Parts: sequence; structure tokens; C-alpha cells
Amino acid sequence: MSKKILAVDDSKTMRDMVSFTLKGAGYDVLEAADGLLALDALVSQSVDLVITDINMPNMDGISLVKALRENPSFSSTPILVLTTESDDSKKNEGRDAGATGWIVKPFEPEKLLKVVQKVCG
Repeated sequence: MSKKILAVDDSKTMRDMVSFTLKGAGYDVLEAADGLLALDALVSQSVDLVITDINMPNMDGISLVKALRENPSFSSTPILVLTTESDDSKKNEGRDAGATGWIVKPFEPEKLLKVVQKVCG
């Protein structure tokens, strides 16, 4: 059975790029446009990995990471942050919230897949 990944980004273009890359490698991909929609999607489904942007409306990526880490069902689910933010203070904030890893946009598909395989098996 293929691994299921939730891609969270307010940019449809970015979600499409992430989804295309991951589906091409055989992963199942769910998409959400912000953190609140991601939490809604996760009420009825479990995933093997969450990939989230930081800067989004309604609920940002850091808040999403914190909310997932507070939920016992997702306390050990890998969470990758995929963002244009490369500032160390933002990275530390993400790590403190419980993010597993950090990828800076624009991303190289091969690098994304390598990181996903590493954290997701």
C-alpha cells in the first residue's frame, strides 16, 4: 500500500507541483489550502506525512504543526515545512513547534523525494 501524504499550501500552483512530484513517485496525495482545512481533512483520514507551507491564511504552518503535535494521533507523524522562509529564527520556531524537517522553496523534485523517502520510508 502506498504512503499517504497531505500537502498544505495556499498556492494551488505549489500544491500541484508537490502533488505531481509525489504522485509520480507512487505516493497518494491529499491537498489542503490552509491549516484549518488540513485539520478538517485529518479528522477522517490518517496520513504518513504532512508537508506544509508556513505563510497561509486562516491558520499558518507553525500553528498547524503545533495543533498536530498536540493530537495523540499525529504526535509522531513526520511533518516537513516547505516554505520560502530560510531565516534561522523561523526554522527554530518550526523545530520548536515539532517540525521534522525544513525545505526551502523553490524546491528540486529530486530533493523533495529524497527527504520524503527518508522520513516516510
